[in-house]
Amino acid sequence: MQITPVTAAIGVDITDVDLASADVVQVAAIRSAVVRHHVVMIRGQQHLGLDGLEAFTRRLGTPIDTPYVQPMNDRPDVVRVVKEADERALNFGGGWHTDLSYLAAPPSFTLLWALDVPTYGGDTMWSNQSAAYESLSSGLQECLQGLRAVHSAGLPYGPGGAYDATQKGRTMTILPSAEAFAEQEHPVVVAHPETGRPALFLNSGYVTRFAGWAAHESKGLMSQLMAHSLRDTNTCRMRWANGTLAIWDNRATQHNALNDYAGFRRELFRTTVAGTPPVAYTG
Repeated sequence: MQITPVTAAIGVDITDVDLASADVVQVAAIRSAVVRHHVVMIRGQQHLGLDGLEAFTRRLGTPIDTPYVQPMNDRPDVVRVVKEADERALNFGGGWHTDLSYLAAPPSFTLLWALDVPTYGGDTMWSNQSAAYESLSSGLQECLQGLRAVHSAGLPYGPGGAYDATQKGRTMTILPSAEAFAEQEHPVVVAHPETGRPALFLNSGYVTRFAGWAAHESKGLMSQLMAHSLRDTNTCRMRWANGTLAIWDNRATQHNALNDYAGFRRELFRTTVAGTPPVAYTG
């Protein structure tokens, strides 16, 4: 098994491994690489299939479903992420976000297996939120450690939200609900549950304001932190190929599926692994 860094800040490519027959040592090495490098792209898994995807997901933890998105009929833990060549709707996963951060216990890992991807376009970007926090001034770090933020799925998944407004012509079934407007508070700076390393836990997809602050009061600092967290030096950009499996650590990343492949078909399958409630980093 070969592990090759993609950038200095985040991401590795993994080759020369068959996930369908990976042994305990190989699975442990892959899991360690996800925690250390935050995202891995495991190439050459064309024969993994959905049975293999689900089986490998269970080797990393307990699968959970994705609220407001219709799963496959016969596989309740698998979401088919598809955009046909003639679709003009908003793509699924576009815009910087951390998966399901609006839950009380957001997921630890997300897995995404590529079945049919464009010849070009449709890349995914990730950003290292530990590196983002560690590159802030000590004074701002100290200030942020005392803050909490309000997360909600209302903007994308509520009635009249981004996905509801672009339902026409979409292949994927999104299930808008008033329940999406529920709010959940999390620390702004979290300690990684396995490494203890601090990370910013903010994203523009689901965070609405700082807890105890009005939205307009939050806007200035929130915008500054969002821009800082997505600096080029904190990111990587991955090009997909059929048979690639990506695994990323939601506890220390944001990601963005680029919607630049009009006229091409893109089909992948996603599973999600349960996590634990975020814990504040206290230095």
